Amino acid sequence: MQVTMVGTAYAAKDPAAAAAWFAEHFGFTVNIDLGWYVNTQHPRHPQYSLDFVRADHESWPKAARGREVVGALLAFLVEDVDAEHRRLASAGLEVVMDLVTEPWGQRRFQVAGPDGLLVEVLQPVAPDPEWLKANGLG
Repeated sequence: MQVTMVGTAYAAKDPAAAAAWFAEHFGFTVNIDLGWYVNTQHPRHPQYSLDFVRADHESWPKAARGREVVGALLAFLVEDVDAEHRRLASAGLEVVMDLVTEPWGQRRFQVAGPDGLLVEVLQPVAPDPEWLKANGLG
């Protein structure tokens, strides 16, 4: 398979509002807005598409129409997770998981995104040698 682009689409009550949230807080650009469908991309990642479809639209899978996003987490790897935590918390975003350093080598936090979507912001850190050893990795 020759993949030329990777994209995700999420159900949204208001696709334009969801796209605007990602534009404001994460730097995405709205490319297409059809009302029921909004396509965004990040300027630094043109091969990734983040799209929103009105949850009750006929193009959305029938079994999932009208439902809020459940069990989905979108993650962004950043250079300074502490700075991003300060920035997003001060912007009023709901932090649903506070900053934590994981023994497997991540420092991360999560915020509530539009329509039930969770957004994780993380950066790699040195893993705990004892954790690596205990898990057969060290």
